[in-house]
Amino acid sequence: MDPDIEQSCHELLVRLAGRLPDQTLWRFRDWLGEGAMSTLARTLPRSLLKHRIDLNQTEYRLLVAGLIPHGADWHQVSSTLGVDEVSDTRYTFSLSAPEWVNSVDMVSVVLHATLRGRPDVGEVRQSWRHGGADGMGGAKRVLVVTALSGLPRLTGELQRVLRVLGDEEPSVEVLLPNIELPEYHQSALASSELVCVGAVDTGNRLVAA
Repeated sequence: MDPDIEQSCHELLVRLAGRLPDQTLWRFRDWLGEGAMSTLARTLPRSLLKHRIDLNQTEYRLLVAGLIPHGADWHQVSSTLGVDEVSDTRYTFSLSAPEWVNSVDMVSVVLHATLRGRPDVGEVRQSWRHGGADGMGGAKRVLVVTALSGLPRLTGELQRVLRVLGDEEPSVEVLLPNIELPEYHQSALASSELVCVGAVDTGNRLVAA
């Protein structure tokens, strides 16, 4: 796959965190990690319209660059460009795990064993998300990871790990170091804890020590 197209799609899906439903977003990321671009091109624009999610100019350019080469419908794609600012998702984040998480958190244990010292991986952090636009969301783990390469495939891998461990709609945010973070990710990182560190020194910590 063309790495520029792959990166455009990945960045767009990062920007859609907290806006697309979790059950939809994780599936799109899984398809991207598997290289199922024609499926993604057919379904992502339609899903944005279904959920009434407007894209800003930057996001629209990412959608065009990532999916038009794989057959996305031009009419659907052009209809996703909005005129308003991206709406607030109304999520809040906390550092503390909810009471239903065991004192020995097996997810953190497995992530530590999987990613500690791993090449191309930087920081691995987690936060707990609450609420949403309808105010009805329960506590949900959000994993935030920095990596230098293979971001879609690492996302897919970690999603599968979390699903095996019981999270049916995993929230895994794999980011390049030193990027401008969307507000959703800034909020998650502000209330996050370090799980482990890979082999990469990115030069800047996601969260100041």
